[in-house]
Amino acid sequence: MKRLLLSMAAMPLILGGLSMDANAEDGFNILSDVKFSGEIRPRYEYADIKDNAKDAANAFTARTSLGINAKLLEVEGLSAYLEGTSVNNFGYDNYNSTANAKTQYDIIVDPQQARMTQAYIDYKLDKTLVRAGRQDVNIDNQRFIGTVNWRQMKQTYDAITVVDHSIENLSLLGAYVYGYQSVKDLPTTDTASVLLHASYKVMDELTVTAYDYMLASISDTYGVALTGNINVDDAKLTYRAEYAKQTDPSLEYQIKNVKADAQYYNLDLGANISGVLAGVNYESLGKAQGSATRGFWTPLATLHAFNGWADVFLGSTNNAGLNDANARLGYTEKGFGKLLAVYHKFDAQTGSNKDLGSEIDVMYSNAVFGIKNLKGLVKYAGYFKGDTGNDKDVAWLMLDYTFATK
Repeated sequence: MKRLLLSMAAMPLILGGLSMDANAEDGFNILSDVKFSGEIRPRYEYADIKDNAKDAANAFTARTSLGINAKLLEVEGLSAYLEGTSVNNFGYDNYNSTANAKTQYDIIVDPQQARMTQAYIDYKLDKTLVRAGRQDVNIDNQRFIGTVNWRQMKQTYDAITVVDHSIENLSLLGAYVYGYQSVKDLPTTDTASVLLHASYKVMDELTVTAYDYMLASISDTYGVALTGNINVDDAKLTYRAEYAKQTDPSLEYQIKNVKADAQYYNLDLGANISGVLAGVNYESLGKAQGSATRGFWTPLATLHAFNGWADVFLGSTNNAGLNDANARLGYTEKGFGKLLAVYHKFDAQTGSNKDLGSEIDVMYSNAVFGIKNLKGLVKYAGYFKGDTGNDKDVAWLMLDYTFATK
């Protein structure tokens, strides 16, 4: 059943591409209004974990994606999308990709691989969309569910998703996920998980969001978030106040009797004052409680966006909990691009080694002058160890070119 849905999503495009012209002569199109989109993203990444007896990693990789979207069978609201993505290192692989056996180097998780990243059928009726097949799923700020699009190969989901906007200011999402593909070159992970999400915009200054992410044999995560935008003279303020709780999984898949018990807090206040960006954030991933085997964790999140760009705490067991107090300062303006610096201070919630270190992150991005749809980015992360661990430096230089037919 699982693989059948993917095949169903891909076959109309494949078969339609072969027979579209013939059917058009008969007055009926399998595919119509065909549109193409794509991306070319070359990137250099450097990673060096100090004093770990491994060589620094240097990776030059490129992501190439091509997508095809078309209306299907001339049925109103019915369409299909197919997307393939390839990651290549051009033989320059002095890094541990987690798949190339070069363990003498530090890790950069961009293995050379190619896969069908999306293959789905859409049916849209008024303000309701049903999507079946392999797809991107990004929810809210991607703290819990995301595509990890920062890595060269993104994370995608085999799912049936329903999104509804029938009631004004109310957004509803429900998804049954039966598989997902991580950024690594690994087989699809089968699951039987359910994602529920609701968001209601009371006013510009207040949106209330509630969710329950039932990840089979991992945990149930349910929570509420309050967000909003406030304009005060020349300042645009944003805020986020969020609480979530993880409990034993209500759904099981292969693994049984998993224990989960932890809490999560996220408080954020940001400001844009005539292009000057400033903000403070406090995020707390709770320690393991009771009989739980690990603290609060979000295995399907876009984790690179949280707790520092050096990814020191990526995949941490988090039994002692993690508190991340951080502040950001930057500037953005059309033509100038965006400059941003972030300082993090990390601490554990319990244990003898509570100082988990600090980190400085800096990035600059801008459109490349004279070339439409081409953007450039320079980025650096420097982590400084606390009571334990190792210092770490990571740097990136990246171009990103996208295109789409009208």
